Amino acid sequence: MSELGAFIPQEVIEASFKKPGPKQYTLWVDLEHCIGCQSCTMGCKGENNTPVGVDYNRVIEVEEGEFKDSKEKPDIRVNFIPMPCMHCGKPACLAACPVGAIEKRKEDGIVLINKDKCIGCRYCAWACPFGHPAFNAEAKVMEKCTLCVHRLEKGLKPACVETCTPKVRFFGEMSELIKIMREKRAQRVMVGSTSTQPSVLYSK
Repeated sequence: MSELGAFIPQEVIEASFKKPGPKQYTLWVDLEHCIGCQSCTMGCKGENNTPVGVDYNRVIEVEEGEFKDSKEKPDIRVNFIPMPCMHCGKPACLAACPVGAIEKRKEDGIVLINKDKCIGCRYCAWACPFGHPAFNAEAKVMEKCTLCVHRLEKGLKPACVETCTPKVRFFGEMSELIKIMREKRAQRVMVGSTSTQPSVLYSK
């Protein structure tokens, strides 16, 4: 495990639960050391029992560089970027839902879909700039990452964090994570700045 990753102690998470006022729980992903093993994706599927084709956590591959001359050493790199729900400050999915099936919890900032209200119209998926909500054809409703809210209520971390093989995913309250990130490394910290105000943090 790399130094940057500084394991976030359980007491930090417990303290954030006790913190008064509204909070924003989120994830921090260290892109530099992500190896694209998909253990987060599989851990999430196992925890949430999602059907084939429905993934709350995707890992996309982005190629950088170029290879024009076969006589030269290739200058190419593949980056792996985990894409969970961003649990945005201003969720486009919430604004687009015609039946009010999506809510952003005031106490922790987690964005959830109420499956009892959802009509499976997919407007949320079309509105989301990250293409995150997925249609469950079996249940005929939309589904998405919940940050494993059922685990958080027991004081546990999201399944994707627990199963991350290289230990490059971290969970906590957003302001606390930003503080830790900046204390542990001077390299670039990426905080979302789009109109939806995504909360997931990336460092590279």
